[in-house]
Amino acid sequence: MITKERAVDLISRFPDITVGVIGDIILDKYLWGDVERISPEAPVPVVDVKKETVSLGGASNVANNIASLDAKAYMIGVVGDDENAKIIENLIKSKNINPVLIKDKSRPTIEKTRIIAVSQQLLRIDREDRSKLSAEIEDKIINEIENIKDKINVFIVSDYGKGVITQRIMDFIKSLNKPIFVDPKPSNYQLYKHATILTPNKKEAYESIKADKNTDLELVGRKIMSDLELNQLLITLGGEGMALFEGDKILRIPTKAKKVFDVTGAGDTVISVLALARLAGGTWEESASLANTAAGYVVGEIGTATVSRDILIDLIG
Repeated sequence: MITKERAVDLISRFPDITVGVIGDIILDKYLWGDVERISPEAPVPVVDVKKETVSLGGASNVANNIASLDAKAYMIGVVGDDENAKIIENLIKSKNINPVLIKDKSRPTIEKTRIIAVSQQLLRIDREDRSKLSAEIEDKIINEIENIKDKINVFIVSDYGKGVITQRIMDFIKSLNKPIFVDPKPSNYQLYKHATILTPNKKEAYESIKADKNTDLELVGRKIMSDLELNQLLITLGGEGMALFEGDKILRIPTKAKKVFDVTGAGDTVISVLALARLAGGTWEESASLANTAAGYVVGEIGTATVSRDILIDLIG
């Protein structure tokens, strides 16, 4: 769907693009260990932890993907007034991402802890507060976006359903007349009207319109486009690849994954590459093809992974 020469041309323009990522910032923690026995206290494995790592998750993983592709990224989001917020800020700065972090003392920085042994995720522990943002915090977010809007070429809304994406914030972003790429959550379905494109996975797409699982995918896509008045929609289908809806056309893009170890963050990679390729001048088909190739790479890695420009070029056949 895209030649190597064309891919190199588009990817070479990524450093000229500045992306404003807004959404739910998550600190991903990983406990890595071995399992050699079952607990005598309950029928569960005993994990002998060997190391602990942290990485950027949620919306901040989108910003990390943008930065790893040598584009400029601003990470706009909410953290708590806690130790995890300091870890997030240090990680963001270490990745050459511009932090636009609003501290909310009323909630903790979102944390997801995954316990992994023998290349398998055994358990995930979440610490979060999904209550609605206060008007004061909304005002601060809007003011920060106002301050950087002239530097931004495109906004990526990374909605993990944790409370940062609200009607007021979406209305303000839309008023700036910049392209808006949305990785959506069904609970906020109506907020995304008139976005440039949505990139739900199949489960999210069906849940958004409360469709039965046996409903034809084309009908689901057309319904979403009609409801939200979209010109484009990209539904990711896991092992079945992607479905790109563009106007009256539908294009099926087969998966590029050769092995799947961990789908964590694959959607973040998809929307990052899609946005950069489109802003670099790619067609929707070319942009989706590059995004599909990148996603095929990151699902073959354990943990939250990103792709570089060099790796992405090497992956193009």
